[in-house]
Amino acid sequence: MKTYVAKPGEVDKKWILIDASGLVVGRLASLIAMRLKGKHKSIYTPHVDCGDNIIVVNADKVVFTGNKKEDKRYYWHTGYPGGIKERSPRQILDGRFPERVLVKAVERMLARGPLQRQLMRNLKVYKGAEHPHEAQQPQVLDVATLNSKNVRG
Repeated sequence: MKTYVAKPGEVDKKWILIDASGLVVGRLASLIAMRLKGKHKSIYTPHVDCGDNIIVVNADKVVFTGNKKEDKRYYWHTGYPGGIKERSPRQILDGRFPERVLVKAVERMLARGPLQRQLMRNLKVYKGAEHPHEAQQPQVLDVATLNSKNVRG
């Protein structure tokens, strides 16, 4: 018996729409990363983009559990001596690009490399309820009903 290896032309990619309002960031990011990679499909092949295209709306309404909204820190370096910077999730969610919290969470759940960059192009995140992908007729995935822990207050 031979191992099946999916080829990029054989993969059937669907469009999935997720409403992120009230959903916990880590649980949502984990589900999105799994769907982007294609691990929910029987034809999953580690080195091929087998996943779906995912649209996330209302990304500014995601929530954190516990005190993570205040205590968690996102660090980056400017490249200059002493140039370490940090922000809390609250500052980012109240800022101009609140969708970056969810994008970073998904990005850090995927292994770095060329495949990760290709998979991240399949993720579209919008802070409001509107998106320009109506022509693709996305199927709605209700993450809140999958597990009661996915939703926070």
